[in-house]
Amino acid sequence: MLFLSSGFRPAGVDTNSKMKAIFIMNFTKLIEWPKSYREGNFVVGVVGESPLYTELTKMAKTKKVANQSLQIKKFSTSKDIGKCHILYVSKAKSEDISSVLKKVKANSTLIITEKQGLVEKGAGINFIIKNNRQKFELNKKNVEKYKLKVSSNLEALAFTVK
Repeated sequence: MLFLSSGFRPAGVDTNSKMKAIFIMNFTKLIEWPKSYREGNFVVGVVGESPLYTELTKMAKTKKVANQSLQIKKFSTSKDIGKCHILYVSKAKSEDISSVLKKVKANSTLIITEKQGLVEKGAGINFIIKNNRQKFELNKKNVEKYKLKVSSNLEALAFTVK
């Protein structure tokens, strides 16, 4: 379900970012947000520069999350962050994780990172590479403290669950 089976690599496509975008879209099906978050647009924010922003923007043209339109927002710094369902913190902005956490603490936001050790520092999901495959770590407590419900299927797919 979460893996691309094709070995085809079209020119100009960042396959790693495309894979992460597919993972993120699948996370939307395996996590439940509070009722107040099921109206309006489903917002995915990206903090810092990342090719993932481009991939998510492409997906937003054709995908929905349940009955919600997908909206992708880019934030240069943690100070710019607004209300999001999902917030991806680029590797370059990983050192800002504590200010990101302070900024979203009152919201029901899934925080996704891609640097080792960040699930211990507050991220809900952290992308990792194991055996040349895209995988992810899940910190269920960090997800649930934002009033989000984690599906047992998501736990089963995670490389590690804390």
